[in-house]
Amino acid sequence: MSATKTARSRASPAKENGAAKVEEGLNLFKSDKFDSDIYVKSKCSLNEKEIKQLCSYLLDLKKASAEEMRRSVYANYAAFIRTSKEISDLEGELSSIRNLLSTQATLIHDLAEGIHIDSLSVKASDVSNSNGDLLNLENKGSSDMEKWSVEFPDFLDVLLAERRVDEALAALDEGERLVAEAKENKALDPAVIQSLQSVQNAIIERRQRLADQLAESACQPSTCGAELRAAISALKMLGDGPRAHSLLLNAHYQRYQYNMQSLRPSNTSYGGAYTAALSQLVFSAIAQAASDSLAIFGKERAYTSELVMWGTKQTEAFALLVKRHALASSAAAGGLRAAAECVQIALGHCSLLEARGLALCPMLLKLFRPSVEQALDANIRRIEESTAALAAADDWVLTLHPTGTRQAGRFSTASIGSALQHKLTSSAHRFNLMVQDFFEDVGPLLNMQLGGQTLEGLFQVFNSYVNMLVKALPGSMEEEANFEGSGNKIVRMAETEAQQIALYANASVLADELLPRAAMKLSPLHQANYRDDTHRRTSDRQNRHPEQREWKRRLVSSVDRLKDAFCRQHALDLIFTEDGDSHLSADMYINMDGNVDELDWFPSPIFQELYIKLNRMASIAADMFVGRERFATLLLMRLTDTVILWLSNDQSFWDDIEDGPRPLGPLGIQQFCLDMKFVIRFASQGRYLSRNLHRVVNEIISKAIAAFAATGMDPYSVLPEDDWFNVICQEAMERLSGKPKELNSPTASVSAQSISSVRSQGSS
Repeated sequence: MSATKTARSRASPAKENGAAKVEEGLNLFKSDKFDSDIYVKSKCSLNEKEIKQLCSYLLDLKKASAEEMRRSVYANYAAFIRTSKEISDLEGELSSIRNLLSTQATLIHDLAEGIHIDSLSVKASDVSNSNGDLLNLENKGSSDMEKWSVEFPDFLDVLLAERRVDEALAALDEGERLVAEAKENKALDPAVIQSLQSVQNAIIERRQRLADQLAESACQPSTCGAELRAAISALKMLGDGPRAHSLLLNAHYQRYQYNMQSLRPSNTSYGGAYTAALSQLVFSAIAQAASDSLAIFGKERAYTSELVMWGTKQTEAFALLVKRHALASSAAAGGLRAAAECVQIALGHCSLLEARGLALCPMLLKLFRPSVEQALDANIRRIEESTAALAAADDWVLTLHPTGTRQAGRFSTASIGSALQHKLTSSAHRFNLMVQDFFEDVGPLLNMQLGGQTLEGLFQVFNSYVNMLVKALPGSMEEEANFEGSGNKIVRMAETEAQQIALYANASVLADELLPRAAMKLSPLHQANYRDDTHRRTSDRQNRHPEQREWKRRLVSSVDRLKDAFCRQHALDLIFTEDGDSHLSADMYINMDGNVDELDWFPSPIFQELYIKLNRMASIAADMFVGRERFATLLLMRLTDTVILWLSNDQSFWDDIEDGPRPLGPLGIQQFCLDMKFVIRFASQGRYLSRNLHRVVNEIISKAIAAFAATGMDPYSVLPEDDWFNVICQEAMERLSGKPKELNSPTASVSAQSISSVRSQGSS
């Protein structure tokens, strides 16, 4: 009725007017002259339009009625739930009252049959105090003992009916003691012995009744904590400890199961609220059960083992609910943050049990691990697919980080500051953002021992990205067609040298700084804030674990693969023509002698092109690698090494030099040595002369000199001094780089030196 009144009070004025009209329409039926047949015929004469209007009116009434019913239900839903709980509590109390009334009715019935009330009012203390008189058969007869044997069971029944548990326990113990002492007297009559045996049987039966009574009380949901502990403690004192402990655990289980009836999983993919509420219920119940068990039963191994097994079972059931209602959707969608947050919430509640001797976190981590692994794999696949899509549209132009990106607010100040300092292309910036975002969510992965799996997944994603960078190099599609993880993904070509160097900039900066710094969040020694860059880099080196050092080494190895592909492409462009002919052949040296009379010494065209290319790339890289010049140095060093190693390993070249149709002459050996000295000179000046390059060049020169000496001529008689080579090389670098020639330069006289003057210098 209250719900109906509430609904009517909330009705709009329009609905009240409608009700008034309905009331007026009903007056027709109240009239004494109402004729039903005439009324039906009048209504049946409606035309089609009027019938449709009537149907529409009825549908509106139906919708209004349904809406009114919904509002009424929602308005009284909380009161309904509260009333239901109160009814449930009342049912428990009524059950207890029913049992008590039943016991009292039985007692009254027995009293009506002649039991003396005065004898039933005897207290246990009276029985105890009079034991000497009752059992001292030398002074009194057996009638007192027989009388006590009849009255004592009735006294116990009174205590049990009135639920005076402590007094009943004391009376039972005292009765057992008296019976035991009486049986030790060998002078008792058989009738007295039979009475004592009946008392002993009555005590056993009353003990069982008291135990059942306590067990029933412990199982009632309405029993409060203090009453539960008192009942369990009394049951333990009765000698039924295992049953008491099981009832204690079951009572806590039933209690939190009852409280869970009002808990419903969230309809959204985010299950943090549901996990927090469920964790609070379950682990609070386990904690309270552990406290009660320790307070009542102590640290006895049997009860401790049962508590651990029970807590493990409840934790497994809890994990199943969380995985079903919170983790399943997050893991399938790659929501690592939501899954990690649910795990973190559960672990936070579970870790509180360690103070009570229950270390359940390892088991909980093991149960959650598959779901988190699924979320981890899905998240890594999402990063890989997003990066591949961005690489297909990347223009390979380096830019600073777009500070307006909305995801930037999620990262730490250090992460954003680091990203703003680097120039990357759009796909690399996005890749870095996703990785930083990913590592913001991996805190719980350390506890699950998923740090290694996380690093491996990120390496595979980075390696896939490097594969796409390699495919972006012109001419690499045929050689690098099938990289693991790259598939047939389409990538925009990097046509210019600047775009190709940008590919290397992406990979090197990510592998050297951004990814290792993000991975430091997997280290327990990670510190979120650093005072300055120097301190940050020092801490990174000191705190990096061997696993992360090996991971970074693999990242660098992946970058080296891109670097090798870049250098191989440019080396081949230098060495070979579009028709497949070689610019670096033995003919350019063995055909010099006899074909020229006077020679203006200068490095061979291919090495001039190499020097020009390196200078041009160094200029481009200077703008790209501000503050990170070593990346550019390593790239140019590898390119120079690639060209010289090609020459060193070209067996056809050396076959022609050593056993060709024509021997290597004086001009050829001088030109060859000049080219090699030129490489050493410009590599040293550009600071990309590696030890390996220096060693290989010296080996090549020695090999050429040996081939010339095999003709029977002394190579040192035709080769000028080192100063001559140095001057020629310096002049060549100045001319090729466009620098103005100094008037007093020593190259002015040496550059005009003819072949004859060189020969005369060598012979002298």
